Amino acid sequence: MEGGQPGPGASAPQSDSAEVLLHGVFALLDPAPKMSYALSLTRGRELRMQRVGSAPAGPSAGLKLADCIGCSAFAGREPQQEPAAYFSVFCYPFRKGWWDASPSRQRLARTFRVCAAQEPEDNLKLAETWAGKIRELAAPRIPRQEGVTWGLLLRPCHVLVLLNPQSGTGHALQLFRSLVQPMLAEADVAFTLFVTERPNHARELVRAGDLSQWDAVAVLAGDGLLYEVVNGLMERQDWQAAIKKPLCTLPGGSGNALAASINHYAGNTRAFKEELLTNCTYFLCKGLYAPMDLVSLSTASGKRLYSFLSFGWGFISDVDIASEKYRQLGNARFTVGTIQQLAGLKVYKGRLSYLPVEMSSSVSSAPGSPSEQNSHHVPCSNGRPLHILPQPAPGAPRPPHEGSWPEDPFLVPFDQPVPKHWTVVPEEEFISIFAIYQSHLGADFTMAPTAKLHDGSMHLFYLKAGVSRLGLLKLFLAMEKGTHLDLNCPHLHYVPVRAFRLEPFASTGLMTVDGEPLACEPVQGQVHDQLCRIISGS
Repeated sequence: MEGGQPGPGASAPQSDSAEVLLHGVFALLDPAPKMSYALSLTRGRELRMQRVGSAPAGPSAGLKLADCIGCSAFAGREPQQEPAAYFSVFCYPFRKGWWDASPSRQRLARTFRVCAAQEPEDNLKLAETWAGKIRELAAPRIPRQEGVTWGLLLRPCHVLVLLNPQSGTGHALQLFRSLVQPMLAEADVAFTLFVTERPNHARELVRAGDLSQWDAVAVLAGDGLLYEVVNGLMERQDWQAAIKKPLCTLPGGSGNALAASINHYAGNTRAFKEELLTNCTYFLCKGLYAPMDLVSLSTASGKRLYSFLSFGWGFISDVDIASEKYRQLGNARFTVGTIQQLAGLKVYKGRLSYLPVEMSSSVSSAPGSPSEQNSHHVPCSNGRPLHILPQPAPGAPRPPHEGSWPEDPFLVPFDQPVPKHWTVVPEEEFISIFAIYQSHLGADFTMAPTAKLHDGSMHLFYLKAGVSRLGLLKLFLAMEKGTHLDLNCPHLHYVPVRAFRLEPFASTGLMTVDGEPLACEPVQGQVHDQLCRIISGS
């Protein structure tokens, strides 16, 4: 008869990680229905399995509970006829199949039969003891990092899942049903599914809805839907509390830049499509969240936006917007868009200014202070005044709740020049200007490999006019591996910044914020450290 009991399984001295917390003998239902195993649950977060029986004992195996997303105990279907109870363990270890170029998380489920007592209640109680202890040991360890506060979703938890059925190739709902929902069930994570029907639908929901019933908000779509959610939360009267609700990105779009970045930060190899979705759903099931920087962007017309990924103007933004009509191609849409934009390469004229990270830590900005302003209030080039797009008229409408929003201490009004300790780029003709705050621009584009969720900086890239089409193509190909800076292209410049200002000389092209279009006008922005929270790996 199978049985088990709490306590160490051996009296010999052992390390803390090898200490056995539970030991018992149970039948493994799958894949060998009649095979019994001696199970040992160790403090080192491992479930060791040793086959027992009349045949010679087989080699010991184990399940790493760091890969475990859930464990459930349940009674048999007919306890009056059979008193046995059961517990199932659900793991997603990295495994390499014959078809895989690199290991990927693959489902591994094991169900054990508990029949140590005559009474069904006693067997169920023992099964629940094992399941509870396995869940306890499977919980991720919260990292300790100075100045950074990580957290863990409490159990049981309830997640609001916002899904855009039109994202990417249009299979987001199918992916939720076939992949995400089963994993959430195994992890005992309750959810409410909300399918969006129009642009800004999610923004309206989180801006006005009661979010107290959910412990986290997950977004199954591209980066655009998360952009809606972030700005909807910031538009609430209680934005200070609302923006602290953990967010989760589940990749269902064609770009999936934040999901690819989070996968990269966890130390995983590059992943795409269902593999990337599995990794991110695994993060949600584990429940660990980290702080994430946001960037506040202000426009000359009075808009105030919050961004988690990027701001761009020029070639890269043109590729993003122009390739939107090819979303059915998935990631390949960007390759098609790049080729199209190379054929009609444009030059963008404007002034770029920025506050380097090293300067922001040594010099504090004093908005409005004459000592911190340039001596010339009229933009000049070679002694001649320049035309910059018009500034907002007095009395222009301001964003809601602006008075309570975070202040931008590094920025000054548009009608004032940037402070003297800022850098003003002398060149005024660009192919592209792009500020990214995560490592990836897409699932297969590593633009800022050293970026972190909370590094307090924007990674500013600007590409000056004069680069050849072939040189530009080489840069984009190198970006797939994150080696574009190794090319030492004289036209490409990179600098980590805390704030920037971009003043176009004409309304040429579209700007983008987190991949969403923005009308061309003067824009400035700065980083706000650890303003929100995001589900992440360790």
